[in-house]
Amino acid sequence: MNRTTRTTRVTRALAVSVLVLGLGACSAESVDNAVNKAVDETVNETYEVTYEVTGTGVDEISYHGGGGDAMEPKLESVEAPDLPWKKTVTLRGIMPPAVMPLAVDADGTDVACTITYKGKVIKEAKGDGVLSAGGCVAVSPIAD
Repeated sequence: MNRTTRTTRVTRALAVSVLVLGLGACSAESVDNAVNKAVDETVNETYEVTYEVTGTGVDEISYHGGGGDAMEPKLESVEAPDLPWKKTVTLRGIMPPAVMPLAVDADGTDVACTITYKGKVIKEAKGDGVLSAGGCVAVSPIAD
């Protein structure tokens, strides 16, 4: 095989490799753009959830009320709440709905919480004992 033929084959192989890599980069860029667009739309979308806490002797309820951002939601709280307690909040994007009742009682407690989205319970939990932090934390229903 002469040198010209070898150089031509190497040049063709290099050209094909560049073309394949270039097309792969274009499709990867398209996928990245589509994912970024979906994330942006999800982050800007809002949704409502209803928190409910029942039981006895709850000293405080903390919950995500919609402030802050998805990675660091601002906690709101209610001290010495009347039970049963119910609150509907508007959250944004992938922010997780969460409600955390806290009860400290030497005689024990009985605490339950639920998170409801569009009439369907998406998370529920119960706790009892001397210290109950029977919290409910769910995945954002619009992130599914």
